[in-house]
Amino acid sequence: MRALEYVRATDAAQAVEIVAGDPTAAFLAGGTTQLDLMKDGVLNPTRLVDITRLPLRAIESHEDVLHVGALVTMEELAAHPTVADRIPFVRDALLSGASVQLRNMATIGGNLLQRTRCRYFRDPDVSQCNKRAPGSGCAAVHGSPRMHAILGASARCIAVHASDLAVALVALDAVVHVQGLAGPRQVPLTEFYLEAADSPEVENVLQHGELITSLSVPLLPAGARSGYLKVRDRSSYEFALTSAAVSLLIFGNAIKEARIGLGGVGSVPWRAWEAERALVGASASVENFQWAAAQAVQGAWTVPGTAFKVELARRTLVRELQALAGVAP
Repeated sequence: MRALEYVRATDAAQAVEIVAGDPTAAFLAGGTTQLDLMKDGVLNPTRLVDITRLPLRAIESHEDVLHVGALVTMEELAAHPTVADRIPFVRDALLSGASVQLRNMATIGGNLLQRTRCRYFRDPDVSQCNKRAPGSGCAAVHGSPRMHAILGASARCIAVHASDLAVALVALDAVVHVQGLAGPRQVPLTEFYLEAADSPEVENVLQHGELITSLSVPLLPAGARSGYLKVRDRSSYEFALTSAAVSLLIFGNAIKEARIGLGGVGSVPWRAWEAERALVGASASVENFQWAAAQAVQGAWTVPGTAFKVELARRTLVRELQALAGVAP
């Protein structure tokens, strides 16, 4: 049994100071992923700083922006009326992301920071994992990579980001609020994550000891249609093979605004900028949707076990675009 110190933080500044001053310390909130990784021996902190009693549980709406405390649970956010009314695809993503039991424990901040479900990363007996041991290689490239990434991936790492929620939030231009020793700062979620192709061992821009305190989520304009489509092997409690979080604002038959996030295919929650640009100003048609979907997966990096995801991701996006626009196949 490994020795472990438990500390209960009384305020955010204290929590940050403790963790920042100890390279072996880590924050503890819902723990739904962290504790599993500790049991498996992937994470080995010697000090856990419990932040669950910090006042970071508010959900407030101001001027078309929803402010969400980092300790709000997935279930609490999914049940909030503003989410259902103004950003329903966020609710869809939350409800499809975990069981009720997990949603009642898992926090929004923790969801954004969840680690990959790559079986090779989560097995310490596998020696080749650039996330755990930089420079050692990537066992998944030559292994069983069916659930792995095709965007933001390379021979260095093809681990996929597992969050459903983050896929919808990147499409909304959500902003992460962070507190560190140097004070607070804000990071757009589209700039928060680092692609595995570049730095497998560094997954986001947080410095050790920085704490996510809240999230600002812009609400969709009146008349926008949104939805989250998740393709998976079974209908519940399963990670995405591919997913698409889509919002469209359509006047007549012309698309005025498009927001698209892709999941199950990226080493980070993937914002499909090229697909959005292809749609804005275009008419809502199957042909235009197919063209946009092709742009979304341009530059995909595949191995034999993941090549099928290119076509599946295209079809997932086209299907959701058709559903939102009311366009028949």
